[in-house]
Amino acid sequence: MRPWRFVIAFGAVSMLVDFVYEGARSVTGPLLASLGASALTVGIVTGVGEGAALVLRLASGPLADRSGRFWTWTIAGYALTIVTVPVLGLAGTLWTAATLVIAERVGKAVRSPAKDTLLSHATATTGRGRGFAVHEAMDQIGALVGPLTVAAVLATTGDDYAPALGVLALPGAAALALLVWLRARVPDPAAYEPGEAVPGPVPQPAGEAPVRRERLPRAFWAYAAFTGATLLGYATFGVLSYHVIERHLLPAAAVPVLYAAAMGTDALAALATGWAYDRYGAHVLTVLPLLAATTALLAFTDTVDLVVLGTLAWGAAMGVQESTLRATVADLVPPTRRATAYGLFAAVMGVGTLAGGILAGALYAYSIPAMVTVTLAIQAGALLLLAAARTRRI
Repeated sequence: MRPWRFVIAFGAVSMLVDFVYEGARSVTGPLLASLGASALTVGIVTGVGEGAALVLRLASGPLADRSGRFWTWTIAGYALTIVTVPVLGLAGTLWTAATLVIAERVGKAVRSPAKDTLLSHATATTGRGRGFAVHEAMDQIGALVGPLTVAAVLATTGDDYAPALGVLALPGAAALALLVWLRARVPDPAAYEPGEAVPGPVPQPAGEAPVRRERLPRAFWAYAAFTGATLLGYATFGVLSYHVIERHLLPAAAVPVLYAAAMGTDALAALATGWAYDRYGAHVLTVLPLLAATTALLAFTDTVDLVVLGTLAWGAAMGVQESTLRATVADLVPPTRRATAYGLFAAVMGVGTLAGGILAGALYAYSIPAMVTVTLAIQAGALLLLAAARTRRI
């Protein structure tokens, strides 16, 4: 299978799985609120979930590198997500629902470093920015259709979440079947990477000292610090959708539609910044703090039009995070350390996301103007970190 066909086939898998979990994420805030959650609780649960999806890659990344079983980790992570989402609609208590929300995100932690490593080999030929951007754009087709499907079912069932989430089992089953087929067709994607040998784990002879693994470059850490700071001032959609429901700006069935619109913006932003990254490099990441600041300024007002614009800015920031950030890591780190780098990078993102979710929820409960002010200050600091990172030749 040629590299572009591999990227597109992998994109189809992600599209189907995004159909599943983005459909669920689009109603996480209202679902938790219906079970009695406060704004702070929603912020904590969604923050912990997103943090788990990222911090746990600190373990799954190195384990994938050491075992060399990238396909196994990828399939296992996708399976966990696909199983937990339909069950979420049956949760009868807040803590059961919270546990399932977090478990779904753990599935992403299990698969992501291995999946991104597999994809990075093919994008070495297609172009890092373009390859990851096309993959992310295909993701967002599922992220667009999933929430719209959930919205349609909610509209016909009177806000009953069980059937709305139950229908997501169908694209999940299709994704697993396609993934198993793709593994059979391309068992070793490392062969795509020109001029690089990417071996599996090599056992050490008895009595010999272990081979010292090369360190990750300093530019990688500078870049990770910038990303973590940006996410510290980036509210989760759970908090954003909670605001929409609590202020009675939109009905519950319209929230997934709003999320779907954000995912459409995500896809467009991924394609635009992916192309710009291949041409101009990581300087394009200046847009990320600006989008996060715009989200805070618009999405937490009481004007529906401004909230919609702020949500679209939130989606555009997601597009940059899910495509261009992954492409830059692949360019900074050699193949033999790439899954580890993705895990470490995601851990930094996870700390930022967890702290950001809790901070946004707490500040929202205290004062929305205070939340906006703190967010703007954090994003200004992130821009300074990016300027410092450029001195390390990112």
